[in-house]
Amino acid sequence: MLNRLVIAAATIVLTTPLAMAGPIDNACVRSDRARGNAPLCGCIQQVANQTLSRSDQRKAAAFFRDPHRAQEVRTSKRDSDNSFWRRYRNFASQAERLCR
Repeated sequence: MLNRLVIAAATIVLTTPLAMAGPIDNACVRSDRARGNAPLCGCIQQVANQTLSRSDQRKAAAFFRDPHRAQEVRTSKRDSDNSFWRRYRNFASQAERLCR
C-alpha cells in the first residue's frame, strides 16, 4: 500500500511541470532564439502566468512565430491593441529582469 502511494506521489510530481507548460513556454522552447532552453522558457512562462491572461499569453506566443506581428500590434491604433501592448511591455520587462 505504501509503495503505491509513493509511486502515485512521484508520478504527480514528475508530470506536473509538463501539465503546467503554457503557450509562452511552448513557443519559446520551439523558437530559434531560445534554442530549447527549457529553464529560461519555464521562467518566462511563470512571469506570463503572473502578468498576462491566458488570452494575452496566446497572443504573445504568436510573436515567437511571427515577430512582425508584434510590430503591427505595437503600432496599432486600436484601443484593445494599445491595452494589450501595455500589459505585454510590463510582462517583457518583468521577464527580462527575472529570467536571466
